[in-house]
Amino acid sequence: MFPANILGVIARSAWRAAVAVCLWTASSGPGVAQDSRPNIVLIVADDAGYADFGSFGSEIRTPNIDALASVGVRFTQFGVSATCSPSRAMLLSGADSHIAGLGNMAEFTASNQKGRPGYEGHLSDRVVPISSLLKDAGYNTYMAGKWHMGEEPKHWPAARGFTRDLALIPGGGSHLDDMWGAKGERQLYTRNGKVIQELRPGYHSSEDYTAAGIHKNEEDCGEGKPLFAYLALQAPHDPFQLPAEWLDKYKGRYDQGYDVTRATRLERMKKLGIVDPKAASFPRLANVPAWADLSDEARRQSARRMELYAAMVEHMDANIGKLIDYLKAKNLYDNTLIIFLSDNGPEGTMWNMAAPWDNSKIENWGKRGTFIQYGAAWAQVSAGPFRLFKGYLSEGGIRAPLVVSGRGVNGSGRISHAVAHIMDIPATILNAAGVSHPRNYEGREVAPLQGRSLSSILNGSRPSVRSPSDWLGWELFGHRAIRQDNWKLLWLCEPYGPGKWQLYDLKADPGEMNDLASVQPKVREQLIRHWVRYAEANSVVLPDSSPVCAKGR
Repeated sequence: MFPANILGVIARSAWRAAVAVCLWTASSGPGVAQDSRPNIVLIVADDAGYADFGSFGSEIRTPNIDALASVGVRFTQFGVSATCSPSRAMLLSGADSHIAGLGNMAEFTASNQKGRPGYEGHLSDRVVPISSLLKDAGYNTYMAGKWHMGEEPKHWPAARGFTRDLALIPGGGSHLDDMWGAKGERQLYTRNGKVIQELRPGYHSSEDYTAAGIHKNEEDCGEGKPLFAYLALQAPHDPFQLPAEWLDKYKGRYDQGYDVTRATRLERMKKLGIVDPKAASFPRLANVPAWADLSDEARRQSARRMELYAAMVEHMDANIGKLIDYLKAKNLYDNTLIIFLSDNGPEGTMWNMAAPWDNSKIENWGKRGTFIQYGAAWAQVSAGPFRLFKGYLSEGGIRAPLVVSGRGVNGSGRISHAVAHIMDIPATILNAAGVSHPRNYEGREVAPLQGRSLSSILNGSRPSVRSPSDWLGWELFGHRAIRQDNWKLLWLCEPYGPGKWQLYDLKADPGEMNDLASVQPKVREQLIRHWVRYAEANSVVLPDSSPVCAKGR
Protein backbone atom coordinates (compact mmCIF):
# COMPACT_ATOMS: atom_id res chain seq x y z
CA MET A 1 0.00 0.00 0.00
CA PHE A 2 0.95 3.61 -0.67
CA PRO A 3 4.42 3.31 -2.27
CA ALA A 4 6.45 6.47 -1.65
CA ASN A 5 6.42 7.48 -5.31
CA ILE A 6 2.63 7.10 -5.52
CA LEU A 7 2.11 9.13 -2.34
CA GLY A 8 4.33 11.84 -3.77
CA VAL A 9 2.28 12.01 -6.95
CA ILE A 10 -0.96 12.10 -4.97
CA ALA A 11 0.16 14.80 -2.56
CA ARG A 12 1.64 17.01 -5.26
CA SER A 13 -1.08 16.64 -7.89
CA ALA A 14 -4.12 17.66 -5.84
CA TRP A 15 -5.67 14.23 -6.25
CA ARG A 16 -5.97 14.21 -10.02
CA ALA A 17 -8.19 11.48 -11.34
CA ALA A 18 -5.30 10.22 -13.44
CA VAL A 19 -3.62 8.68 -10.38
CA ALA A 20 -3.40 5.04 -11.35
CA VAL A 21 -4.35 3.37 -8.10
CA CYS A 22 -7.63 1.87 -7.04
CA LEU A 23 -9.67 3.98 -4.67
CA TRP A 24 -11.25 2.26 -1.70
CA THR A 25 -14.45 0.60 -2.94
CA ALA A 26 -15.27 3.04 -5.68
CA SER A 27 -16.43 0.28 -7.98
CA SER A 28 -17.08 -3.41 -7.96
CA GLY A 29 -15.72 -5.92 -10.39
CA PRO A 30 -17.93 -7.84 -12.81
CA GLY A 31 -20.53 -9.88 -10.97
CA VAL A 32 -19.55 -8.48 -7.56
CA ALA A 33 -22.41 -6.89 -5.60
CA GLN A 34 -21.63 -3.70 -3.74
CA ASP A 35 -22.15 -4.02 0.02
CA SER A 36 -24.85 -1.55 1.06
CA ARG A 37 -23.47 -0.94 4.54
CA PRO A 38 -22.06 2.55 5.10
CA ASN A 39 -18.46 3.48 4.63
CA ILE A 40 -17.09 5.02 7.81
CA VAL A 41 -14.42 7.72 7.94
CA LEU A 42 -13.11 8.68 11.37
CA ILE A 43 -10.94 11.81 11.36
CA VAL A 44 -9.01 12.92 14.44
CA ALA A 45 -7.16 16.22 14.84
CA ASP A 46 -4.27 16.20 17.31
CA ASP A 47 -4.33 18.90 20.04
CA ALA A 48 -6.87 21.11 18.27
CA GLY A 49 -8.87 23.35 20.58
CA TYR A 50 -12.64 23.53 20.93
CA ALA A 51 -12.75 27.02 19.39
CA ASP A 52 -10.27 26.48 16.51
CA PHE A 53 -12.80 25.86 13.72
CA GLY A 54 -15.05 28.32 11.94
CA SER A 55 -18.22 26.40 12.78
CA PHE A 56 -17.20 26.60 16.45
CA GLY A 57 -16.39 30.32 16.39
CA SER A 58 -12.87 30.65 15.05
CA GLU A 59 -11.50 33.16 12.58
CA ILE A 60 -9.28 30.39 11.16
CA ARG A 61 -10.47 29.34 7.71
CA THR A 62 -11.80 25.77 7.89
CA PRO A 63 -14.31 25.59 5.01
CA ASN A 64 -14.26 21.80 4.67
CA ILE A 65 -14.91 20.94 8.30
CA ASP A 66 -17.50 23.71 8.36
CA ALA A 67 -19.15 22.19 5.29
CA LEU A 68 -19.49 18.90 7.18
CA ALA A 69 -21.03 20.81 10.08
CA SER A 70 -23.47 22.55 7.72
CA VAL A 71 -24.97 19.20 6.67
CA GLY A 72 -24.43 17.36 9.94
CA VAL A 73 -24.51 17.73 13.70
CA ARG A 74 -22.14 19.69 15.93
CA PHE A 75 -21.85 18.47 19.52
CA THR A 76 -21.10 21.20 22.05
CA GLN A 77 -20.64 18.99 25.12
CA PHE A 78 -18.36 16.25 23.82
CA GLY A 79 -15.87 14.92 26.38
CA VAL A 80 -12.48 13.32 25.73
CA SER A 81 -9.43 12.60 27.85
CA ALA A 82 -6.94 15.37 28.50
CA THR A 83 -4.09 13.83 26.47
CA CYS A 84 -3.51 11.86 23.30
CA SER A 85 -3.09 8.15 24.01
CA PRO A 86 -5.80 7.74 26.69
CA SER A 87 -8.29 9.38 24.30
CA ARG A 88 -7.22 7.22 21.37
CA ALA A 89 -7.48 4.05 23.44
CA MET A 90 -11.09 4.91 24.32
CA LEU A 91 -11.80 5.96 20.73
CA LEU A 92 -10.95 2.54 19.31
CA SER A 93 -12.12 0.36 22.22
CA GLY A 94 -15.22 2.05 23.64
CA ALA A 95 -13.89 1.30 27.13
CA ASP A 96 -12.37 3.60 29.76
CA SER A 97 -8.67 4.22 29.22
CA HIS A 98 -7.83 2.46 32.50
CA ILE A 99 -9.45 -0.70 31.13
CA ALA A 100 -7.98 -0.24 27.65
CA GLY A 101 -4.35 -0.15 28.87
CA LEU A 102 -3.69 3.60 28.77
CA GLY A 103 -4.74 4.61 32.28
CA ASN A 104 -1.74 6.87 32.01
CA MET A 105 0.37 7.88 29.05
CA ALA A 106 3.15 5.32 28.70
CA GLU A 107 5.69 8.14 28.85
CA PHE A 108 4.48 9.20 32.30
CA THR A 109 3.61 5.90 33.97
CA ALA A 110 4.24 6.38 37.70
CA SER A 111 6.30 3.91 39.69
CA ASN A 112 3.27 2.62 41.60
CA GLN A 113 1.35 2.08 38.34
CA LYS A 114 3.97 -0.01 36.55
CA GLY A 115 2.95 -3.61 36.08
CA ARG A 116 -0.64 -2.92 37.13
CA PRO A 117 -3.59 -3.87 34.89
CA GLY A 118 -4.70 -0.89 32.88
CA TYR A 119 -1.24 0.66 32.79
CA GLU A 120 0.40 -1.49 30.12
CA GLY A 121 1.11 1.55 27.95
CA HIS A 122 -0.54 -0.04 24.92
CA LEU A 123 -4.02 -1.06 23.80
CA SER A 124 -4.62 -4.03 26.07
CA ASP A 125 -6.06 -7.47 25.31
CA ARG A 126 -8.90 -6.74 27.73
CA VAL A 127 -10.51 -4.81 24.88
CA VAL A 128 -11.13 -5.49 21.21
CA PRO A 129 -10.64 -2.54 18.86
CA ILE A 130 -13.46 -1.75 16.49
CA SER A 131 -11.03 -2.10 13.60
CA SER A 132 -10.79 -5.83 14.35
CA LEU A 133 -14.56 -6.21 14.63
CA LEU A 134 -15.18 -4.33 11.39
CA LYS A 135 -12.49 -6.30 9.57
CA ASP A 136 -14.05 -9.56 10.76
CA ALA A 137 -17.43 -8.28 9.57
CA GLY A 138 -16.16 -7.76 6.02
CA TYR A 139 -14.94 -4.17 6.07
CA ASN A 140 -11.68 -3.08 4.51
CA THR A 141 -9.89 -1.27 7.34
CA TYR A 142 -7.28 1.44 6.84
CA MET A 143 -5.30 3.57 9.27
CA ALA A 144 -3.13 6.57 8.45
CA GLY A 145 -1.52 8.90 10.96
CA LYS A 146 -0.38 8.90 14.54
CA TRP A 147 -0.86 5.66 16.49
CA HIS A 148 0.48 6.22 20.05
CA MET A 149 -1.02 3.00 21.45
CA GLY A 150 1.96 0.67 21.70
CA GLU A 151 5.42 0.55 20.14
CA GLU A 152 6.01 -3.22 19.91
CA PRO A 153 5.06 -4.97 16.64
CA LYS A 154 2.28 -6.93 18.33
CA HIS A 155 0.65 -3.63 19.25
CA TRP A 156 0.99 -1.85 15.90
CA PRO A 157 -2.06 -1.03 13.72
CA ALA A 158 -1.45 -4.08 11.54
CA ALA A 159 -1.87 -6.29 14.61
CA ARG A 160 -5.01 -4.47 15.80
CA GLY A 161 -7.31 -5.03 12.86
CA PHE A 162 -6.07 -2.64 10.18
CA THR A 163 -5.45 -4.27 6.80
CA ARG A 164 -3.32 -1.37 5.59
CA ASP A 165 -1.57 1.48 7.37
CA LEU A 166 0.86 4.36 7.15
CA ALA A 167 1.56 5.14 10.77
CA LEU A 168 3.75 7.21 13.05
CA ILE A 169 3.97 4.75 15.94
CA PRO A 170 5.09 7.07 18.82
CA GLY A 171 3.26 10.12 20.11
CA GLY A 172 4.65 12.88 17.92
CA GLY A 173 7.54 14.45 16.07
CA SER A 174 8.35 16.33 12.92
CA HIS A 175 5.66 16.82 10.28
CA LEU A 176 8.34 16.68 7.58
CA ASP A 177 10.49 14.01 5.96
CA ASP A 178 13.36 14.17 8.51
CA MET A 179 11.49 11.73 10.82
CA TRP A 180 12.76 13.52 13.95
CA GLY A 181 11.18 13.14 17.36
CA ALA A 182 10.91 15.84 20.02
CA LYS A 183 14.45 15.12 21.23
CA GLY A 184 15.88 14.72 17.75
CA GLU A 185 15.65 10.94 17.86
CA ARG A 186 14.55 9.00 14.79
CA GLN A 187 10.87 8.14 14.97
CA LEU A 188 9.32 4.79 14.05
CA TYR A 189 7.00 4.66 11.04
CA THR A 190 5.26 1.63 9.59
CA ARG A 191 3.58 0.80 6.32
CA ASN A 192 1.34 -2.26 6.36
CA GLY A 193 2.97 -3.54 9.53
CA LYS A 194 6.54 -3.15 8.31
CA VAL A 195 9.08 -0.53 9.39
CA ILE A 196 9.89 2.05 6.75
CA GLN A 197 13.30 3.69 6.66
CA GLU A 198 12.45 6.93 4.89
CA LEU A 199 9.59 9.17 3.89
CA ARG A 200 9.20 10.68 0.46
CA PRO A 201 11.10 13.94 -0.17
CA GLY A 202 8.67 16.79 0.42
CA TYR A 203 6.57 14.74 2.81
CA HIS A 204 4.14 16.56 5.11
CA SER A 205 2.05 14.66 7.62
CA SER A 206 -1.31 16.24 6.75
CA GLU A 207 -0.79 15.73 3.03
CA ASP A 208 0.63 12.23 3.11
CA TYR A 209 -1.59 10.76 5.82
CA THR A 210 -4.65 12.00 3.95
CA ALA A 211 -3.31 10.60 0.69
CA ALA A 212 -2.62 7.27 2.34
CA GLY A 213 -5.93 7.36 4.13
CA ILE A 214 -7.98 7.34 0.92
CA HIS A 215 -5.86 5.15 -1.33
CA LYS A 216 -5.02 1.51 -1.25
CA ASN A 217 -3.42 -1.17 -3.35
CA GLU A 218 -5.08 -2.28 -6.55
CA GLU A 219 -5.53 -5.81 -5.26
CA ASP A 220 -8.51 -4.65 -3.13
CA CYS A 221 -10.35 -3.30 -6.15
CA GLY A 222 -13.65 -4.79 -7.15
CA GLU A 223 -14.37 -6.56 -3.88
CA GLY A 224 -17.47 -4.51 -3.18
CA LYS A 225 -16.60 -4.17 0.49
CA PRO A 226 -17.37 -1.11 2.61
CA LEU A 227 -14.46 0.68 4.25
CA PHE A 228 -13.48 1.89 7.68
CA ALA A 229 -10.79 4.57 7.41
CA TYR A 230 -9.15 5.94 10.55
CA LEU A 231 -7.37 9.17 9.64
CA ALA A 232 -5.42 10.11 12.77
CA LEU A 233 -3.90 13.40 11.68
CA GLN A 234 -0.81 14.68 13.45
CA ALA A 235 -1.76 18.34 12.99
CA PRO A 236 -1.96 20.79 14.60
CA HIS A 237 0.26 19.16 17.28
CA ASP A 238 3.61 20.88 17.69
CA PRO A 239 6.09 21.46 16.14
CA PHE A 240 4.27 23.87 13.85
CA GLN A 241 5.78 23.07 10.43
CA LEU A 242 4.34 23.77 7.00
CA PRO A 243 5.05 23.65 3.28
CA ALA A 244 6.71 26.89 2.15
CA GLU A 245 3.61 28.27 0.46
CA TRP A 246 1.64 28.01 3.71
CA LEU A 247 4.07 29.79 6.05
CA ASP A 248 2.63 33.29 5.62
CA LYS A 249 -1.07 32.51 5.15
CA TYR A 250 -1.90 34.39 8.37
CA LYS A 251 0.83 37.02 8.33
CA GLY A 252 -0.28 40.00 10.43
CA ARG A 253 -3.58 38.35 11.38
CA TYR A 254 -2.80 38.13 15.10
CA ASP A 255 -1.05 41.43 15.68
CA GLN A 256 -4.02 42.46 17.86
CA GLY A 257 -2.97 39.78 20.37
CA TYR A 258 -4.51 36.98 22.33
CA ASP A 259 -6.81 39.05 24.56
CA VAL A 260 -8.71 40.57 21.64
CA THR A 261 -8.73 37.33 19.65
CA ARG A 262 -10.19 35.36 22.54
CA ALA A 263 -12.91 37.93 23.22
CA THR A 264 -13.83 38.06 19.53
CA ARG A 265 -14.09 34.28 19.33
CA LEU A 266 -16.35 34.15 22.37
CA GLU A 267 -18.78 36.61 20.83
CA ARG A 268 -18.85 34.60 17.62
CA MET A 269 -19.44 31.37 19.58
CA LYS A 270 -22.43 32.99 21.29
CA LYS A 271 -23.91 34.11 17.97
CA LEU A 272 -23.49 30.61 16.53
CA GLY A 273 -25.21 29.04 19.54
CA ILE A 274 -22.13 27.05 20.53
CA VAL A 275 -22.07 28.56 24.02
CA ASP A 276 -24.73 30.27 26.11
CA PRO A 277 -25.13 34.02 25.47
CA LYS A 278 -24.34 34.64 29.14
CA ALA A 279 -21.16 32.54 29.13
CA ALA A 280 -18.02 34.17 30.51
CA SER A 281 -14.43 33.11 29.86
CA PHE A 282 -12.14 31.68 32.48
CA PRO A 283 -9.67 34.53 33.19
CA ARG A 284 -6.29 34.82 31.56
CA LEU A 285 -3.85 32.86 33.69
CA ALA A 286 -1.95 34.82 36.33
CA ASN A 287 1.42 33.93 34.81
CA VAL A 288 0.37 35.22 31.37
CA PRO A 289 0.92 38.96 30.92
CA ALA A 290 -1.64 41.16 29.21
CA TRP A 291 -0.85 41.67 25.52
CA ALA A 292 -0.39 45.39 26.09
CA ASP A 293 2.30 44.70 28.69
CA LEU A 294 4.52 42.75 26.30
CA SER A 295 7.46 44.36 24.54
CA ASP A 296 7.23 44.93 20.78
CA GLU A 297 9.55 41.99 20.14
CA ALA A 298 7.61 39.69 22.47
CA ARG A 299 4.38 40.60 20.68
CA ARG A 300 5.99 39.98 17.28
CA GLN A 301 7.19 36.54 18.30
CA SER A 302 3.96 35.59 20.02
CA ALA A 303 1.84 36.65 17.04
CA ARG A 304 4.11 34.69 14.69
CA ARG A 305 3.60 31.53 16.73
CA MET A 306 -0.16 31.88 16.40
CA GLU A 307 0.12 32.63 12.68
CA LEU A 308 1.84 29.30 12.17
CA TYR A 309 -0.67 27.45 14.33
CA ALA A 310 -3.60 28.89 12.38
CA ALA A 311 -1.94 27.89 9.12
CA MET A 312 -1.48 24.36 10.49
CA VAL A 313 -5.22 24.15 11.17
CA GLU A 314 -6.22 25.50 7.75
CA HIS A 315 -3.69 23.25 5.98
CA MET A 316 -5.15 20.25 7.80
CA ASP A 317 -8.65 21.32 6.76
CA ALA A 318 -7.55 21.69 3.13
CA ASN A 319 -6.35 18.11 3.07
CA ILE A 320 -9.56 16.88 4.66
CA GLY A 321 -11.25 18.69 1.79
CA LYS A 322 -9.31 16.60 -0.72
CA LEU A 323 -10.60 13.47 0.96
CA ILE A 324 -14.20 14.73 0.84
CA ASP A 325 -13.85 15.77 -2.81
CA TYR A 326 -12.63 12.33 -3.74
CA LEU A 327 -15.48 10.64 -1.92
CA LYS A 328 -17.88 12.77 -3.94
CA ALA A 329 -16.05 12.14 -7.21
CA LYS A 330 -16.28 8.38 -6.68
CA ASN A 331 -19.93 8.46 -5.60
CA LEU A 332 -19.07 7.26 -2.11
CA TYR A 333 -19.93 10.40 -0.17
CA ASP A 334 -23.68 9.81 0.22
CA ASN A 335 -23.06 6.36 1.69
CA THR A 336 -20.35 7.45 4.11
CA LEU A 337 -20.62 8.33 7.79
CA ILE A 338 -17.97 10.97 8.54
CA ILE A 339 -16.90 11.70 12.11
CA PHE A 340 -14.49 14.53 12.95
CA LEU A 341 -13.13 15.30 16.42
CA SER A 342 -10.09 16.45 18.35
CA ASP A 343 -8.42 14.09 20.81
CA ASN A 344 -7.92 16.59 23.66
CA GLY A 345 -7.62 20.27 24.41
CA PRO A 346 -4.89 22.54 22.98
CA GLU A 347 -1.28 22.27 24.17
CA GLY A 348 -0.47 25.12 26.54
CA THR A 349 2.97 23.99 27.69
CA MET A 350 6.11 25.46 26.13
CA TRP A 351 8.75 22.76 26.16
CA ASN A 352 12.44 23.70 26.16
CA MET A 353 13.63 22.03 22.98
CA ALA A 354 17.36 21.45 22.58
CA ALA A 355 19.45 20.44 19.56
CA PRO A 356 18.87 19.52 16.78
CA TRP A 357 15.97 21.98 16.88
CA ASP A 358 17.00 25.58 16.16
CA ASN A 359 14.45 28.35 16.79
CA SER A 360 17.01 31.16 16.91
CA LYS A 361 15.82 32.93 13.74
CA ILE A 362 12.17 33.90 13.54
CA GLU A 363 12.33 33.98 9.74
CA ASN A 364 12.98 30.22 9.82
CA TRP A 365 10.10 29.35 12.12
CA GLY A 366 7.79 26.73 10.68
CA LYS A 367 10.50 25.25 8.49
CA ARG A 368 12.50 22.05 8.77
CA GLY A 369 14.54 21.84 11.98
CA THR A 370 12.41 24.30 14.00
CA PHE A 371 10.13 23.34 16.88
CA ILE A 372 7.54 26.08 17.36
CA GLN A 373 4.75 26.05 19.97
CA TYR A 374 2.42 28.83 21.06
CA GLY A 375 2.11 28.57 24.85
CA ALA A 376 -0.60 29.06 27.45
CA ALA A 377 -1.98 32.40 26.27
CA TRP A 378 -2.88 31.22 22.78
CA ALA A 379 -3.98 27.83 24.13
CA GLN A 380 -6.58 29.69 26.15
CA VAL A 381 -7.74 31.28 22.89
CA SER A 382 -8.04 27.82 21.32
CA ALA A 383 -9.97 26.52 24.34
CA GLY A 384 -12.56 29.30 24.02
CA PRO A 385 -14.16 30.28 27.32
CA PHE A 386 -13.08 27.12 29.10
CA ARG A 387 -10.58 26.61 31.90
CA LEU A 388 -7.02 25.54 31.06
CA PHE A 389 -5.98 23.17 28.28
CA LYS A 390 -4.35 19.82 27.49
CA GLY A 391 -3.22 17.80 30.50
CA TYR A 392 -5.99 19.02 32.82
CA LEU A 393 -9.48 17.64 33.40
CA SER A 394 -11.01 21.11 33.42
CA GLU A 395 -13.23 21.80 30.42
CA GLY A 396 -10.43 23.35 28.37
CA GLY A 397 -8.60 20.04 28.51
CA ILE A 398 -11.45 17.62 27.92
CA ARG A 399 -14.15 19.41 25.92
CA ALA A 400 -13.53 18.92 22.21
CA PRO A 401 -15.25 19.70 18.92
CA LEU A 402 -17.25 16.86 17.38
CA VAL A 403 -18.89 16.98 13.95
CA VAL A 404 -20.82 14.05 12.49
CA SER A 405 -22.33 14.04 9.01
CA GLY A 406 -23.37 11.72 6.22
CA ARG A 407 -25.17 8.39 6.24
CA GLY A 408 -27.60 8.13 9.14
CA VAL A 409 -27.58 11.86 9.96
CA ASN A 410 -30.87 13.72 9.47
CA GLY A 411 -31.20 17.48 9.36
CA SER A 412 -28.57 19.98 8.29
CA GLY A 413 -26.48 22.19 10.50
CA ARG A 414 -28.00 20.99 13.75
CA ILE A 415 -26.36 21.70 17.10
CA SER A 416 -26.68 19.15 19.88
CA HIS A 417 -26.09 20.19 23.47
CA ALA A 418 -26.39 16.59 24.68
CA VAL A 419 -23.59 15.28 26.90
CA ALA A 420 -21.49 12.92 24.79
CA HIS A 421 -18.19 11.11 25.31
CA ILE A 422 -15.40 9.75 23.16
CA MET A 423 -16.38 6.22 24.28
CA ASP A 424 -19.67 6.79 22.42
CA ILE A 425 -17.89 6.83 19.04
CA PRO A 426 -17.19 3.06 18.83
CA ALA A 427 -20.77 2.24 19.80
CA THR A 428 -21.99 4.68 17.13
CA ILE A 429 -19.75 3.17 14.46
CA LEU A 430 -20.65 -0.42 15.27
CA ASN A 431 -24.34 0.47 15.28
CA ALA A 432 -24.03 2.10 11.87
CA ALA A 433 -22.21 -0.94 10.50
CA GLY A 434 -24.64 -3.43 12.04
CA VAL A 435 -21.84 -5.10 13.98
CA SER A 436 -22.34 -6.34 17.53
CA HIS A 437 -19.74 -6.11 20.27
CA PRO A 438 -18.77 -9.54 21.66
CA ARG A 439 -18.32 -10.75 25.20
CA ASN A 440 -15.46 -12.96 24.07
CA TYR A 441 -12.97 -12.43 21.28
CA GLU A 442 -10.40 -14.93 20.03
CA GLY A 443 -10.86 -17.06 23.15
CA ARG A 444 -10.60 -14.29 25.72
CA GLU A 445 -13.18 -12.31 27.60
CA VAL A 446 -13.22 -8.64 26.60
CA ALA A 447 -14.59 -5.57 28.33
CA PRO A 448 -18.01 -4.37 27.20
CA LEU A 449 -18.62 -1.06 25.54
CA GLN A 450 -18.98 1.70 28.12
CA GLY A 451 -20.15 4.28 25.61
CA ARG A 452 -23.55 4.66 23.99
CA SER A 453 -24.44 4.94 20.35
CA LEU A 454 -25.25 8.51 19.29
CA SER A 455 -27.35 7.23 16.39
CA SER A 456 -30.66 8.42 17.87
CA ILE A 457 -29.29 11.96 18.21
CA LEU A 458 -27.90 11.81 14.68
CA ASN A 459 -31.17 10.68 13.13
CA GLY A 460 -33.15 13.17 15.19
CA SER A 461 -35.29 10.68 17.09
CA ARG A 462 -33.95 11.59 20.54
CA PRO A 463 -32.32 14.72 21.99
CA SER A 464 -29.92 12.77 24.22
CA VAL A 465 -28.66 9.28 24.98
CA ARG A 466 -28.18 10.02 28.69
CA SER A 467 -30.60 10.85 31.47
CA PRO A 468 -29.94 13.35 34.29
CA SER A 469 -29.02 10.41 36.56
CA ASP A 470 -26.26 9.11 34.28
CA TRP A 471 -22.69 10.09 35.04
CA LEU A 472 -19.20 9.93 33.51
CA GLY A 473 -15.78 9.75 35.18
CA TRP A 474 -12.20 10.75 34.40
CA GLU A 475 -8.73 10.39 35.92
CA LEU A 476 -5.37 11.42 34.48
CA PHE A 477 -2.08 12.44 36.12
CA GLY A 478 -3.87 12.41 39.48
CA HIS A 479 -6.53 14.85 38.33
CA ARG A 480 -10.09 13.58 38.81
CA ALA A 481 -13.54 14.51 37.52
CA ILE A 482 -17.15 13.36 37.53
CA ARG A 483 -19.86 14.75 35.23
CA GLN A 484 -23.56 14.20 36.00
CA ASP A 485 -26.03 16.21 33.97
CA ASN A 486 -24.88 19.84 34.41
CA TRP A 487 -22.86 19.15 37.55
CA LYS A 488 -19.12 18.60 37.45
CA LEU A 489 -16.91 17.53 40.35
CA LEU A 490 -13.26 18.42 39.74
CA TRP A 491 -9.97 17.79 41.52
CA LEU A 492 -6.91 19.63 40.21
CA CYS A 493 -3.51 19.77 41.83
CA GLU A 494 -1.69 22.97 42.67
CA PRO A 495 -0.95 25.48 41.19
CA TYR A 496 -3.80 25.09 38.69
CA GLY A 497 -6.23 23.93 41.35
CA PRO A 498 -6.53 23.84 45.15
CA GLY A 499 -5.76 20.12 45.53
CA LYS A 500 -9.29 19.39 46.76
CA TRP A 501 -12.72 18.74 45.29
CA GLN A 502 -14.48 21.62 43.56
CA LEU A 503 -18.04 21.62 42.22
CA TYR A 504 -19.38 23.50 39.19
CA ASP A 505 -22.70 24.00 37.45
CA LEU A 506 -21.55 23.83 33.83
CA LYS A 507 -24.83 25.18 32.46
CA ALA A 508 -24.50 28.43 34.39
CA ASP A 509 -20.70 28.42 34.64
CA PRO A 510 -18.98 26.63 31.72
CA GLY A 511 -15.74 28.45 32.56
CA GLU A 512 -15.58 26.69 35.97
CA MET A 513 -15.12 29.88 37.96
CA ASN A 514 -17.72 29.61 40.73
CA ASP A 515 -16.96 26.70 43.10
CA LEU A 516 -20.21 25.49 44.68
CA ALA A 517 -18.75 22.69 46.80
CA SER A 518 -19.50 24.45 50.08
CA VAL A 519 -23.01 25.56 49.15
CA GLN A 520 -24.11 22.29 47.53
CA PRO A 521 -22.71 19.69 49.97
CA LYS A 522 -25.28 17.00 49.07
CA VAL A 523 -24.43 17.22 45.38
CA ARG A 524 -20.72 17.22 46.22
CA GLU A 525 -21.02 14.08 48.35
CA GLN A 526 -23.15 12.29 45.77
CA LEU A 527 -20.58 12.94 43.05
CA ILE A 528 -17.73 11.86 45.33
CA ARG A 529 -19.55 8.54 45.74
CA HIS A 530 -19.73 8.28 41.96
CA TRP A 531 -15.99 8.92 41.84
CA VAL A 532 -15.30 6.07 44.26
CA ARG A 533 -17.42 3.72 42.15
CA TYR A 534 -15.69 4.92 38.99
CA ALA A 535 -12.22 4.35 40.44
CA GLU A 536 -13.14 0.89 41.70
CA ALA A 537 -14.85 -0.22 38.49
CA ASN A 538 -11.92 0.88 36.34
CA SER A 539 -9.09 -0.10 38.73
CA VAL A 540 -7.73 3.44 38.91
CA VAL A 541 -4.32 3.75 40.59
CA LEU A 542 -3.63 7.36 41.58
CA PRO A 543 -0.01 8.12 40.63
CA ASP A 544 2.72 8.74 43.17
CA SER A 545 4.31 11.15 40.67
CA SER A 546 2.81 13.31 37.96
CA PRO A 547 4.11 15.55 35.15
CA VAL A 548 1.70 18.29 36.21
CA CYS A 549 1.34 17.78 39.97
CA ALA A 550 4.38 18.62 42.06
CA LYS A 551 3.42 16.21 44.84
CA GLY A 552 1.83 13.43 42.81
CA ARG A 553 -1.47 12.54 44.44
